[in-house]
Amino acid sequence: MMLPPLLFTPIYRRYIWGGRRFASAFGRPLPAGDDYAESWELVDRGGDQSMVRAGPFAGRSLGELVRDHGNELFGRSPPPAFPLLFKFLDANRVLSVQVHPDDPRAARLDPPDRGKTEAWYVVAAEPGSRIYAGLREGVDQATLAAAIRAGTCEAVLHSFEPVAGDCVFIPAGTVHAIGAGLLVAEIQQSSDVTYRLFDWNRTSPDGTPRPLHVEAGVEAVTRLGPVGPVRPEATADPAVNRLVACEYFALDEVRPASAWCCGGDDRCHFLAVLEGELQLPERWGLPAVNAGECVLLPASAGPQEIVAGGAKLLHVTVP
Repeated sequence: MMLPPLLFTPIYRRYIWGGRRFASAFGRPLPAGDDYAESWELVDRGGDQSMVRAGPFAGRSLGELVRDHGNELFGRSPPPAFPLLFKFLDANRVLSVQVHPDDPRAARLDPPDRGKTEAWYVVAAEPGSRIYAGLREGVDQATLAAAIRAGTCEAVLHSFEPVAGDCVFIPAGTVHAIGAGLLVAEIQQSSDVTYRLFDWNRTSPDGTPRPLHVEAGVEAVTRLGPVGPVRPEATADPAVNRLVACEYFALDEVRPASAWCCGGDDRCHFLAVLEGELQLPERWGLPAVNAGECVLLPASAGPQEIVAGGAKLLHVTVP
């Protein structure tokens, strides 16, 4: 059976640090409220399920497709669930300082989970915004723990002022935080294990501080030193620059001059449109994919001649 390209309905997460840039940047109609923090575009994790919004599989979940059509989706025997999660984040305020465990540490939890390696792509950045990634030179776990307990964690964090188009690779075990004023696209292992190391000495409305996970979090820090933006690498395709390649995913920035071919290699491909629009082949009868929208191309769909001249895309593949 040939699966068509799959368009999903976003799942919103509302947190105090969110805003309304999904409306202002992507033209989305949002309900009232100024705390739209995350928009999950691709997820298959228990009750969190991307739902197909158009085409013959409309109303089906990603988890159902992995279960019932996994070979057609992946081009091989499928994993138990889709292994990646893609989201947009609107950081209207700085996020807490966090670290995620690697696979062996996450597997020892109850219940077991995956580790969480991720990559960020800066879609938009306000002047003066910052990304916190890694630790300053010479800072070890003991120094980090002491700074957290003293309330001076920022002093040991490496940070830089990003610009739109920067990509930051955050392997599991790396201390990190997204600063205020950033709109970010994130691809990650499908995991929900986060240790909050520091929350900028903020308190909840009742005056109590948010819970921290200092002991477990510091133990999970396996990567020391600063982390900066990656250096894009040219590929054989002049439209494609490789940003990240790791054991869990590959991430590319794509700027097609006109039509662009994707797929046909017995793997699934995920595309997020950052600027412009993407037109799928007419035979699918699907609407255009606009800025802020995404599409999953199953392996069985074969090569897709995509019209996206002048657009900017992110392209994710599962190794």
